[in-house]
Amino acid sequence: MNDENEMTAEPSGASSASQKQPSLLRNYVSFLGLAIVAASLTSFVLLILIEYSSETQNPYTDLVTYIFVPSVLVFGLLVLLVGALLERRRRRRTPGTAITPYPILDLNDRVGRRKFLTFVTLSFAFLFMSAFGSYRAFEYTESVAFCGMACHSVMKPEYVAYNASPHASVRCVECHVGGGAEAYVRSKFTGVRQLYGVVTGHYSRPINTPVHNMRSATETCQKCHWSEKYHGEKLKIFNHYAYDEQNTLNRTRLLIKVGGGNPNAGLVGGIHWHMNVANEVKFIASDEKRQVIPWVQMKDANGRVVEYAAKNSGLTASQISDTPKRTMDCTDCHNRPAHVYLSPNDAVDRSLDAGKLAVELPFIKAKAVEALAKPYTSTDEAVAAISDSIDDYYKTAHPQIYAGKPEMISAAVAEVQRVYQTYFFPEMKTDWSSHANNIGHFNAQGCFRCHDGQHVSRDGQVIRNECNVCHVTTEQTFEGKPVAIKDGKFQHPIDLGDRNTWQCAACHKGDRPFKHPLNLGDISRFQCADCHSGSYEKVKF
Repeated sequence: MNDENEMTAEPSGASSASQKQPSLLRNYVSFLGLAIVAASLTSFVLLILIEYSSETQNPYTDLVTYIFVPSVLVFGLLVLLVGALLERRRRRRTPGTAITPYPILDLNDRVGRRKFLTFVTLSFAFLFMSAFGSYRAFEYTESVAFCGMACHSVMKPEYVAYNASPHASVRCVECHVGGGAEAYVRSKFTGVRQLYGVVTGHYSRPINTPVHNMRSATETCQKCHWSEKYHGEKLKIFNHYAYDEQNTLNRTRLLIKVGGGNPNAGLVGGIHWHMNVANEVKFIASDEKRQVIPWVQMKDANGRVVEYAAKNSGLTASQISDTPKRTMDCTDCHNRPAHVYLSPNDAVDRSLDAGKLAVELPFIKAKAVEALAKPYTSTDEAVAAISDSIDDYYKTAHPQIYAGKPEMISAAVAEVQRVYQTYFFPEMKTDWSSHANNIGHFNAQGCFRCHDGQHVSRDGQVIRNECNVCHVTTEQTFEGKPVAIKDGKFQHPIDLGDRNTWQCAACHKGDRPFKHPLNLGDISRFQCADCHSGSYEKVKF
């Protein structure tokens, strides 16, 4: 009987002996790991409470809570494990120290059972927190705040312009990443390279566009926009204010022939003819920004192929065959759908239209554009210079207005400063001139990259640049007086001769009143028709 009792007590004694051994976590390295884990858990709980109790959301709080703190917690656990392994090695090398190959687990022992349950509970809690944190980290890296503010100085132009665009409610990843695990993983690998560039300071100023590895428009734009829909004709009103003392309004009303591309949804024609599901347009661009297009190929629904080459392209058949070609999609015209940088002229026109700049302030259009167009090295310098230039002008040139309507001048200064901070970023060398907008052809070549009247096929067909191909003018005023419209064609205030030679962006720079290639002195003395008698080609610069 006594022997039986002794035999029964033996396992308990062995268990007790094993429990008397100091824990492998009793070493300085593991203590450091425990301290890191405790601090991380405390910080995580505190940040969670702050997030759910705060009325405002700070993107950097999410970054710290769901990415940085969990990373530190995992690091602390690794330190804890390394300390235990080092301690185990030390004990095995110490004579007279018995170290079992594996930890002893005895669920019949109350203390051992309690430790096991505690370990399982904490492990479950850690795994739950890791899964929750991983999801929140994934969610945050897909957010607009992460894209625009995590690398604040680099992405500031894109983020600010995005918030002022018609797509401000669409997340960045909807266009720049798209759906699916493959797209997400690829974007994050690309992001690692970009992160390295930000840390080392090796990144482009401005950010290079277009983004050549973006997914096609069918996988991004057409998730929301129906390319087959027939849009018909859309009325567009262009209000341009003159640089004169009265800031005279010049208005043009156009019916834009948006049209459609699917015969089952409406008439096939108009600008969206390019996106006809049965048509295919390919082109060669000779520059990275796709602003110079020397060759175009059109394939219609019947399989008929026509190639057009610019008269001065000089491309040989072998060069055309070997050069990569791009299939035209939405983004080749709508290339600034979410990051629009307005020119000084357009931005000030919009402010005058919205009543944010007082039209009754003499020469406010000219002075605002002049202030915006000057070169600055920083935003702070620009903001100060804009205030000084506009304030000083009205103080010296119009002292009565300066004394009688100071609030109007202060509001004008504030609005011009706001415009600059929204569309101009000297630190990143980013503005309207670095990122041309291909919709239209006023301040950039845009449509005229192909529709310039200079792209000709072998059998003499020309890609036309006649106004009525894309729009019809219904009303036009110049210097406050109506202009007689002929056949719905836009009437230029100066007779420029053959419309096939028009290149609007050659004169309309967008950042100043018209500047003649020759220095003709005071612009108010210009008499354009004295030289431009029928065609500007008669005057060689």
